[in-house]
Amino acid sequence: MSETKIEPSPERSGDGELWFRRFHPEAGPRPGLVCFPHAGGSAAYWYPLSAALRGRADVLAVQYPGRQERRREPLPVSIDDLADGIVDAWLPPVEPPFVFFGHSMGAIVAFEVTRRLHAQGRPGPQALVVSGRRAPSRQRVERVHLRDDPGLVEELRSLGGSQQGVLTDPELLSLVLPAVRADYRAIETYTYRPGPRLTCPVTALVGDADPKASVEEADAWREHTTAGFDLRVFSGGHFYLTEHQDQVTARLAAVLGV
Repeated sequence: MSETKIEPSPERSGDGELWFRRFHPEAGPRPGLVCFPHAGGSAAYWYPLSAALRGRADVLAVQYPGRQERRREPLPVSIDDLADGIVDAWLPPVEPPFVFFGHSMGAIVAFEVTRRLHAQGRPGPQALVVSGRRAPSRQRVERVHLRDDPGLVEELRSLGGSQQGVLTDPELLSLVLPAVRADYRAIETYTYRPGPRLTCPVTALVGDADPKASVEEADAWREHTTAGFDLRVFSGGHFYLTEHQDQVTARLAAVLGV
């Protein structure tokens, strides 16, 4: 799933207009899918997935501060900062039933939003799908956010994904690197706080050669739910989604029941 330039303006409403983008408004009730981007990513990353599920699901993409039309807003300080902002804006933008889907850093943001909704006694997702991220209880010491700009670019280049074209354009790079660095700081300084396990099922997706999450670390998500757990392993690295768009879409459709 590669980041795409979007011609149509996404639909936005209420306070959620800061946080949620709907690229393909649906007529009539549809199960909802709320997608959380990776570090440095934007809502536009999920446009192809929204298009693929058009007519079957109401797909919303989360837009973090400090990028695209939110570029003048303060950058996120922490995962708690992001999760609190999303929960505060949660009206909800989709009616139950809905599913959360997060890739990489987005998996942890989705997890923390789910925890907050449950703690407040509010309707949460009927399922959580996490991708390219080790379980919250599996910590690593990472300091990519402390590297200089060339070091940060090298990290992005090594992972592949949606921003490869940007890496060779100095003007575009100067626009995206601050958000990338802030997101890396947020996820690398995240500390999991033990608490009640989720009551919704969790599906973990991971590439078999992902340097950011081993299969064992992805499998540990099972420890964070009292409901069902499913692990799906794909060939590829951190952005295995690019190579397996159809399979990932099919797995999400199955979770959504569409």
